[in-house]
Amino acid sequence: MGTRKINANRIVVKVGTSSLIHPNGAINLETFDQLAYTLSALNNQGKELILVSSGAMGVGLNKMHLKQRPAEIGAQQALSAIGQSELMTLFTQRFDHYLTDIAQVLLTHDIFDYPKSNKFVMDTFNCLLKDNVVPVVNENDTVATDELDHRTTFGDNDQLSAIVASHMNADLLIVLSDIDGFYDQNPKKFTDAHLISEVSNVADDEFTVAGGSGSRFGTGGMHTKLLAAQRMLAENRQMVLANGKDPQIIFDILAGKPVGTLFSKECVTHE
Repeated sequence: MGTRKINANRIVVKVGTSSLIHPNGAINLETFDQLAYTLSALNNQGKELILVSSGAMGVGLNKMHLKQRPAEIGAQQALSAIGQSELMTLFTQRFDHYLTDIAQVLLTHDIFDYPKSNKFVMDTFNCLLKDNVVPVVNENDTVATDELDHRTTFGDNDQLSAIVASHMNADLLIVLSDIDGFYDQNPKKFTDAHLISEVSNVADDEFTVAGGSGSRFGTGGMHTKLLAAQRMLAENRQMVLANGKDPQIIFDILAGKPVGTLFSKECVTHE
């Protein structure tokens, strides 16, 4: 397959917990560094970048020397609060090294539901991007629970990243995960699984293939990524799902190289 047509100036990059945390629970410092380097380089080229980062719970577990997330919601929220602070410390250190400013933006679903708060947060994003600051976005886990009266939760950061891309009129959503792209069957279970390079429509068949949730440190899985892709396609935006082991793959994506899976209405094939 030849070069893809990727023309993106405003880009949302979502990085999953599995890319930031090793399977043993330790922090993947290399990913933090390479992600900061890549986004800083693109920022210097004039690209507008928003980073949606999971990992607060995973980093919190590591910080508190725990192996399993607690069952109680309050304990989970406390752990996420600890992890979010540590997460931003790690990002600040690495982005500072590459002379790039970042800002933390914590969101709940209510912000997008109410016109006034939606306008305020969009104005904040636009001001940050105008000043070449990279917003680092996560869900506000200390107040976002399904048990509250308001519709606070996004459910997962795949959905959050798609909603941010939608409201910020982004050209492209890049979802970095622990898998190379979307397959015709689970590559972790079937050795003959085939990577689908381009998808122009997300239908029931794709969701059947997608299966369940992801790693024990995160909340997402292929199903949530397809929901994000479905939203992007409905709004005629592009999304690429790729392996986040080396974040410099973002350079290849923007160069139009056929890495990962491209979700785009302009795709001719679904193979």
